[in-house]
Amino acid sequence: MILCDIGNTSFHFLINEKHYKYFISEDLPKLDEEIYFVSVNEEGTKKLKKNYTKCIDINQYLDFKTSYIGMGIDRQIACVAYKNAIIVDAGSAITVDIMENGSHKGGIILPGLNKFKNLYKEISVKLDYEINTKVNLDTIPLCTQDAISYSILKSIILPIKEIALQRQIICTGGDGEFLSRYFDNCIYKNDLIFNNMKGIINANNCITKRKNS
Repeated sequence: MILCDIGNTSFHFLINEKHYKYFISEDLPKLDEEIYFVSVNEEGTKKLKKNYTKCIDINQYLDFKTSYIGMGIDRQIACVAYKNAIIVDAGSAITVDIMENGSHKGGIILPGLNKFKNLYKEISVKLDYEINTKVNLDTIPLCTQDAISYSILKSIILPIKEIALQRQIICTGGDGEFLSRYFDNCIYKNDLIFNNMKGIINANNCITKRKNS
């Protein structure tokens, strides 16, 4: 069984418990097995189905209820296994979702770290700095790089802390491990999406149904 998470910029495969990433514009590998996928990218979905004949959309097996309008399937997958937690998925965008007593209570969307960083160089080439990941957030910066880094990190961390209060935070995504260091009561889970996909597949006996159909 192969799993695939199609994001805004890349295909993320889990093949024999190993991770493989391909940009949307790249050629995809040759695969013969069934591919269970989630996708927030329509063009990526079309490309996957064009390259492989055995594609199964996890969305058809997902039972996730929320009053939130327009919630992406990736966020639903990330939240579905938790009754009480704040789910932070830090990728090209940073999504923050609240699960309470097994119910989704809403969430917010922030630009990802790179998106924040790129905003500054659009203002001026003199503001084109890498984020100083070791900047001291307890003192006012005394150089431009630290001033930018401080502002970016505080813009992300403070709203999450305000929402989370003392609740458990689960971080995932490419920048999830880095951001997790700024929160108490926080766990980083690299394979959150894939593990939850497996749980949905197993709960619905998807593989058995396919083989017997």
